[in-house]
Amino acid sequence: MKITVIGTGYVGLVTGTCFSEMGNNVFCIDIDDGKIEGLKKGIIPIYEPRLEDLVTKNQSKGDLIFTNNLKEGLDNSNICFIAVGTPMGEDGSANLQYVLDVAKDIGQLVNHDIIVVNKSTVPVGTADKVKATILNELEQRNLKLNVEVVSNPEFLKEGSAVEDFMRPDRVIIGSSNGNVIETLKELYAPFTTNHERFITMDVRSAEMTKYAANAMLATRISFMNEMANICEKVGADINNVRKGIGSDKRIGYNFLYAGCGYGGSCFPKDVKALIKTAANQGYEANILKKVEELNNQQKLSLVRKVVDKFGENLSGFTFGIWGLSFKPGTDDMREAPSVVTINKLCQLGAKVQVYDPQAMEVAEKYYFKDNKKVKYAKNKYDALDSAHSLLLLTEWKEFRSPDFEEMSRRMINKIIVDGRNQYNKETLREIGFEYHQIGNGYKGS
Repeated sequence: MKITVIGTGYVGLVTGTCFSEMGNNVFCIDIDDGKIEGLKKGIIPIYEPRLEDLVTKNQSKGDLIFTNNLKEGLDNSNICFIAVGTPMGEDGSANLQYVLDVAKDIGQLVNHDIIVVNKSTVPVGTADKVKATILNELEQRNLKLNVEVVSNPEFLKEGSAVEDFMRPDRVIIGSSNGNVIETLKELYAPFTTNHERFITMDVRSAEMTKYAANAMLATRISFMNEMANICEKVGADINNVRKGIGSDKRIGYNFLYAGCGYGGSCFPKDVKALIKTAANQGYEANILKKVEELNNQQKLSLVRKVVDKFGENLSGFTFGIWGLSFKPGTDDMREAPSVVTINKLCQLGAKVQVYDPQAMEVAEKYYFKDNKKVKYAKNKYDALDSAHSLLLLTEWKEFRSPDFEEMSRRMINKIIVDGRNQYNKETLREIGFEYHQIGNGYKGS
């Protein structure tokens, strides 16, 4: 099939690339000329495993075309995916400016019947707004075309987005048009050999499904973090509690890890947007409000442990930081606990030495650009030189089995504050480390 994908961020670039991998002819459109020129040269603006190789391969075959010319893409496509950002507005709602701007552009340029697919995460009712915008522009041009607007929410996890697209848990299509559904079923057929994974429903339910899914996952995380905080008070171990409740098939183990809070471009934004959507309908989403409140508090959990140990005046103290991205497998630091943690430590007078396998450049360029108290280490051990403690914030694989002897030689104090519960407390106690976990009250030997 011939497809246009508008937007070359995480969702758009992965979507276009994976469709091209299956032999479709894909135009990836973006208004950022620098990004398009970089993509043409094989420069990928994000870190995502496997993505660079697939982009290079399919671009060389001519199946993946990067351009800023939307008309070229529309003229050569029968399906157009909208995959632009929906940033959070000042009131917490999703900002639809970019989505509706694209809809307007489509209406001004398209010359044939077309299926428009909302891939961006958008509030309930957005498909109606997109269609109205396109039809209004067509009316101005005295054109009558058949334009179908479909909801096809994405469920891609940063760090495994390519794998998630290639082997999806489900593909949801929101449409009441049987012909459109059959066309999209054919498009997704290579990814959904198990037909139970292809789910159709009305447009508004499809739009709601994305928010409901992210809200549920965020709720599980905040729930476990609250259980962890209670465990610390009563002397229980959240790691054992997780094993106990996760064995219940009704609950399961996924997203039951306690830690220093969730981040990223989806969960925080989507929880806020759903709270706002409910409020607009006169309903107060009390559970979601508490989920958000708990997560904001949890991002300071490691700082509270540091203050308990060293006091509120951290002048003269240096802390090693392992992990900056909000999760492993990505360089994304949006809403990451590391940003809150580091800014607060520096505010209290501390200096920090940071290391992350992928997010160092974005940290230095954007998040801590003018912060002179942040030093960037070449590797994880250099981040520990003369450090009074290590704070672990992202569970990258290279942090799982470090050389504890090397760590102890470099650090002033053998103290680890672990925001992801990576290590065995008994092993660390035996080699003389003081180890602080989330959800476990152990304070040292």
